[in-house]
Amino acid sequence: MKKIVTVYWIFTGLLAALMAFGSIPDILSVPEAVALFDHLGYPAYLLPFIGTAKLLGVIALLVPGFPRIKEWAYAGFTIDLAGAMYSSIAVGDPASGWLVFLIGFGLIAGSYIFHHRKLQGKVLKNQQAQLLS
Repeated sequence: MKKIVTVYWIFTGLLAALMAFGSIPDILSVPEAVALFDHLGYPAYLLPFIGTAKLLGVIALLVPGFPRIKEWAYAGFTIDLAGAMYSSIAVGDPASGWLVFLIGFGLIAGSYIFHHRKLQGKVLKNQQAQLLS
């Protein structure tokens, strides 16, 4: 169980860092983020909204409890990355930039899988404790 928790926190920590570092420039509407959004064909007023949503998702992953909100955070991160990857492909950006997206998808998958393994371990532990008492 300890190994599962450790691997979960590695994936989740890296995912949280990736999303948090991506959200700050969006929230602040940094010129480079605005230029990228313009390149993709999106209006700049969406940047702070998406950045705030990502930051709230990071908080949802890191705060214990609230399993339903965590599920929504995982879904939101997946939709965010899928949309960003699709937009990047649609405007003809080179495939070499897709590595960041693939790493992001890998971190989401790893964190999600080990989150559920961690939950299963807790359920099994509680069931065993009930049987022994």
